[in-house]
Amino acid sequence: MASASHAQAEQTCELASNNTDDTKRYIQCLDQVIADLQRDQKMWINKLTMDLEKIKEDSGNSQLLPIFNRSIKNQERYLEDSCRWRYLQKMPNSTKAAIAYKQCEIEILKNHVQVLQRPLK
Repeated sequence: MASASHAQAEQTCELASNNTDDTKRYIQCLDQVIADLQRDQKMWINKLTMDLEKIKEDSGNSQLLPIFNRSIKNQERYLEDSCRWRYLQKMPNSTKAAIAYKQCEIEILKNHVQVLQRPLK
């Protein structure tokens, strides 16, 4: 499951030209990559949550899960703020701004999934 989702997230989107149809297809492609990465991210978050719950049961260490959950919320905030300033920098061209935001989101999501995939042990 992880490899199929990860393979979809690795698709590349290319903007062939600046005409409206090509730009629309490009943005749709970026949206699909984002959706695939978010699905992959959610899968890894769920896996780590279960792993941390098991560690809590086995060791009694109840600190890991709340800190992990806080890190996920902070990651979401980081993504939004990091990409928002890039969006605003491209305004008033809303198309370029949307593309900049989506490209930023893809990079941050890819990096976060890589971090989530690191083994706990």
